[in-house]
Amino acid sequence: MSRLVLATAVVVLLFGGPASAADDRPLPPQNAKKLSEIIAKVEQRSDFRYIDEVDWDSGAYTVTYYTTDKAKVEITYDPVTAEPK
Repeated sequence: MSRLVLATAVVVLLFGGPASAADDRPLPPQNAKKLSEIIAKVEQRSDFRYIDEVDWDSGAYTVTYYTTDKAKVEITYDPVTAEPK
């Protein structure tokens, strides 16, 4: 019985830890533009081909995309103004 309790506690700690850590990440401010608006701006750039990744870190969105000539571009956007930093 004690092994079952111990095993359950280990599982809860292993899988519950990352979930609670994700809740501590800072969120975009209340007055932030919608992410879809920022993505639309990126898609309108000349020679745009496709978006590879969008990341939220240090209070800004970093969008990684590729151009038609296969160049990799990373742009950091202010979440409130939706303008590149």
